[in-house]
Amino acid sequence: MNTSRGFLHITYKLYHHMDILDGVKKSYCLNVFLSVMKYAWKKNGYKAGLRHETIHKDTGLCRTTIKECLETLNKLNIVKAIRGRSGKTYIVNEVFLKAENTYQDSRNIPISASQIAVKPSPDSRNTTIFKEALYINKIQDIIVSHARDKDMIVRKLSELPIEDLQSDKSNPYYCKLAIEMKQENEANKNKTYVHGDKIVKALSNIRKQSNPRYRAKVEYNKKNGIKPWLKSET
Repeated sequence: MNTSRGFLHITYKLYHHMDILDGVKKSYCLNVFLSVMKYAWKKNGYKAGLRHETIHKDTGLCRTTIKECLETLNKLNIVKAIRGRSGKTYIVNEVFLKAENTYQDSRNIPISASQIAVKPSPDSRNTTIFKEALYINKIQDIIVSHARDKDMIVRKLSELPIEDLQSDKSNPYYCKLAIEMKQENEANKNKTYVHGDKIVKALSNIRKQSNPRYRAKVEYNKKNGIKPWLKSET
């Protein structure tokens, strides 16, 4: 019996869902995901019991990297890990896949690729196999990524749209501080700043005008039409 796949539809939803990952971590996670998919078949509900050694042979990645990638995929609700007596079972979220066609006929004769998917197969984007929401909470991710650094958390959150901050109910404390910082930053953009020299000159003029001797001298010059006073006033 032929157990090979002709092809598998993986949607771009998966690729964009992982945009939150930085650097090469995204490529490592994709590599690990493809290794899991090698063993997670539709007929098994996209479940596969795997050891890190198997994924290591497929990907060439070290076991530490594989463990981190699986934890990340689990956190993003892409591959769910379930611990059993003899190891872990990984379940792939069908939201990121398109339904596979059967590649063999009733006589177990492989069907050629040209005969596959004459009609577009239904997209399983509406299928959910996890209870967790698929929405990536950017706010929570920022808080986790910068744990113990309150100033960095608030600064990063203030860069998000204010609508997202206002709608979040899980982190009201940080969101409130971020909104206040965001509003303060917007207000500062509209402020007009006066050069320091102008301020010093204005204060000096105020002190001079408040001096009784200076005012008396000005009055004397006005009454006597003294030209130097007129020149100094202009």
